[in-house]
Amino acid sequence: MATVLAAEGLSKRFGDLVAVNDVSFEIAEGETFGLLGPNGAGKTTSISMVAGLLEPDGGAVQVNGTTIRTRSTAGRSDIGLVPQELAIYPDLTAEENLRFFGRLYEMTGPELATRTEEVLEVIGLTDRKDDLTKEFSGGMQRRLNIGIGLLHRPRLLILDEPTVGVDPQSRNAILESVEELSGQGIAVLYTTHYMEEAERLCDRVAIIDEGVIKAEGTRRELVSLVGQKDRIRVAMTGDVAEVARIAAELDGVDETSPSDSGIDVLASDASKLLPELLACVSSAGASVSAVEVFEPNLEAVFLHLTGKALRD
Repeated sequence: MATVLAAEGLSKRFGDLVAVNDVSFEIAEGETFGLLGPNGAGKTTSISMVAGLLEPDGGAVQVNGTTIRTRSTAGRSDIGLVPQELAIYPDLTAEENLRFFGRLYEMTGPELATRTEEVLEVIGLTDRKDDLTKEFSGGMQRRLNIGIGLLHRPRLLILDEPTVGVDPQSRNAILESVEELSGQGIAVLYTTHYMEEAERLCDRVAIIDEGVIKAEGTRRELVSLVGQKDRIRVAMTGDVAEVARIAAELDGVDETSPSDSGIDVLASDASKLLPELLACVSSAGASVSAVEVFEPNLEAVFLHLTGKALRD
């Protein structure tokens, strides 16, 4: 897939504070890339440089092959930025907000009308399009904020902590909207300090702390860095010892631990192993009553890499 965003060696200092230090990453079309880290880690400073709002002290940004600079509009039309702070007009309706921002992108006439209706559908606000946005819940305002960023069909959509301060229902609606974007070929840069959001949405994640990217990769790749394993617990009746013996010989199994009620298996990839493991149970004449899979999460990786909890 084509590279949409290439950030190379980004650095930014504010006085004696090094906010971002030599940060590099790329995002391909249709890929969601997460910057995961606590408040103050350098996430917002990084995306401000990517969006051309903040001049880096070092490094460069290219979006769709165009170098992004603070004093130039070149390449800006390929970027949709959804800031952490709401950027909507409360005394306008949802539709009026979208039409206003669309005109800023030089969209007019049927094109603007059609695209406004499409975006309202995507963010689930079609039935509220004629209501003033000051009457919206926080979650609805956040969804409109995302819609404004999507309006001009950007190649790169930047979402800065889009679910902060919203209720669970609205949060899930926002996450569902983001999940659909990769299918449209949009490259998404998503910042969050919520581990579960990064795991749900992102194809790859960069763990950032104190302005430095500590590690980057898929969830599986990050977990492997710290030697974490999946654990499968199979509750069964029958010859547990025989099942444990057979299972221990399977590729990808690191350890089996039999008990009175079943076995625990440590493995590198539970999803691939599970069918073979259940076949072992069947071949030994045992019967499965329950299966639980415990996968290591990014919280454990972050703690290992930084020595502190993700939300510190």
